[in-house]
Amino acid sequence: MEILKDPRMISILIGYAFGCLLTAEAVAHRFSGKKAADLGETGNPGMANIMASLGFVPGIITLAGDLGKVIAAALICRVLFPEAGWIVVLYAGLGATLGHDFPFWRRFRGGKGVATTSMAIVLYSFWPGLTANIAGMLVVFATKYLCIGGPVIPAAFAVWMLAAGDKEAAVIGAVLTVLSVFSHGSSILGIRKGKTSRTDVLALLKKKKNRKNTIKNK
Repeated sequence: MEILKDPRMISILIGYAFGCLLTAEAVAHRFSGKKAADLGETGNPGMANIMASLGFVPGIITLAGDLGKVIAAALICRVLFPEAGWIVVLYAGLGATLGHDFPFWRRFRGGKGVATTSMAIVLYSFWPGLTANIAGMLVVFATKYLCIGGPVIPAAFAVWMLAAGDKEAAVIGAVLTVLSVFSHGSSILGIRKGKTSRTDVLALLKKKKNRKNTIKNK
């Protein structure tokens, strides 16, 4: 099949393979002896749930692993298909997000794909990707809803790419936006019903800083 010889399709498959490696599962087992699905209210195999359930360090390790698998997939695809250009990096990131969100070995029930998406767009185009991530962060700070900030990141990237004339990257950004909305769907719908909890990230960071200062002054 010719489609399986296409660098873009192969990059998606490579990304998917890496995306299926859920760092949260290894971290959950190491720090609690449980599965990620058994932790927290959501059982989500992502940084937010692991950090809320097991603490800051396990959460950061989970984040590092999720970012690392995107970097690994992107590097492999860039080396394998130099003639295809940097777009294969974005396809690898799309594949990694698909693998993270829908891992075959977990009955296609995975995470939200925020970290994988965020890393993919930064690797493809640094400043637009960074700006999109900041936009998502600011939305979370303003609304206190993580489920809204997630889709904003790829959506902002898609708009930037469209404005820059990079239509292919804009389409991938739009696909990532749809995936993010789908993954956060229940939480987004729960906002109107008052079932989705709000997270004051700034307050949590301030609380952690004050705790460190208290320990230091003892």
